Amino acid sequence: MTVETSPEAGLEPRRQSSLGTAAARNLATTTKSAPQMQEITSRWLLRMLPWVETKGGTYRVNRRLSYHVGDGRVEFVQDGAHVHVIPRQLGELALFRGFEDVEVLTAIADRCVQRDFRAGEVLVRRGTPAEQIHLIARGRMSQTSVGKYGDEVTVAVLADGGHFGENALVDTDARWDSTVTAQTAGTLLTLSRSDFAAVLSSAPGLRNHLQHLDALALRRQNHHGEAEISMSAGHTGEAEVPSTFVDYELHPREYELSVVQTILRVHSRIADLYNGPMNQTEEQLRLTVEALRERQEHELINNREFGLLHNAAFKQRIRSHSGPPTPDDLDNLLCRRRGTKFFLAHPRTIAAIGREFNAYGLYPEHVDLGGQQVPGWRGVPILPCNKIPISEDNTSSILALRTGEDNQGVIGLRQTGLAEEYEPGLSVRFMGINEQAILSYLVTTYFSAAILLPDALGVLEDVQIARSRH
Repeated sequence: MTVETSPEAGLEPRRQSSLGTAAARNLATTTKSAPQMQEITSRWLLRMLPWVETKGGTYRVNRRLSYHVGDGRVEFVQDGAHVHVIPRQLGELALFRGFEDVEVLTAIADRCVQRDFRAGEVLVRRGTPAEQIHLIARGRMSQTSVGKYGDEVTVAVLADGGHFGENALVDTDARWDSTVTAQTAGTLLTLSRSDFAAVLSSAPGLRNHLQHLDALALRRQNHHGEAEISMSAGHTGEAEVPSTFVDYELHPREYELSVVQTILRVHSRIADLYNGPMNQTEEQLRLTVEALRERQEHELINNREFGLLHNAAFKQRIRSHSGPPTPDDLDNLLCRRRGTKFFLAHPRTIAAIGREFNAYGLYPEHVDLGGQQVPGWRGVPILPCNKIPISEDNTSSILALRTGEDNQGVIGLRQTGLAEEYEPGLSVRFMGINEQAILSYLVTTYFSAAILLPDALGVLEDVQIARSRH
């Protein structure tokens, strides 16, 4: 029994006159929250992608026939301070795309000479003779030229895996049309025209390959590299009207639905006795589905087969001119496609965008997205996605997407109408009870993503998001 003392009574105890709160709590029902989960994010990509029904589990993307013959990136291997180009990676260059004689490619790779450069060094100057190709193993450099009014303009920013001067190997009159200056220290490999000619003289297969490329270049193409649709316009009288047809890719890409699965286990005693006021099985399932959707968005971004970061076309990958994400960089990314629906960036990248805008005296506008105000630029919302990776050197990427089948954009793929469907494209199947009285549920979702045209997705790569000290 609880007793109290008063100053007047000295040590004489006072009897308790009512029930204490500690005892009363034993008879009270507490007010409690549903189970909370820190992993849950806004998952804007899943919300913004138009989802296309994919019966048969496969989606085929048919495109017009294109004649692009190489625009990839070259990979290297490092042996101490020495860098070597991987022979098969030379196939990423337009000259060698489709050429598979490893012995000849190895001979070419062996003739590449390593060159280390320092920040600020001018690697080539505009107007001088171009006599070698440069393969960038490490580092960052800018290509500049002279604008219409005599001022210096930046043409492109090059970095690891890039190359320039490919025409110098086959054109004896080639000259550099831009100046290339190193922004950081790094390493590149050069192949001279004379070394290439020495290999070419003893490789008849390579000569035949180059002749095939010459013939390919003579085929009429539009500026996207697609087979041109012939037509005439502005003619009068009885001019002969050209005939044409639209040629298609012979081997279009097919996307198979991927899967994310897990088995949820709940003991029957828990399911039977501890369901008030919340259903334990339902709460377990709710949190499992949330985790499944988080993994689904991660795969849509990072999966090497269909993830957006790995499937963006090389021509749609650009780099920041100075490192941090400036308004000019976002404009450069935005102008490469029509009808951009939204930007997607890591929350830390969005913070870096805000800092750079403030440094320019600008403030990102806000866009209404279903009643929610989100930051935007040029009327295009900038949405957060923490699944976009941040590298060890504090760089990340910004994605720009055009979406929808009618817009020839990026689409999500799924199949609905599954057995025991819990949500569209997600099923929960009861698998039975084992000898330990544990109930098992198989939770499954099938999905993928397809890029209908290369310019539907653009990526601003290697964006510096760390705060500068000045």
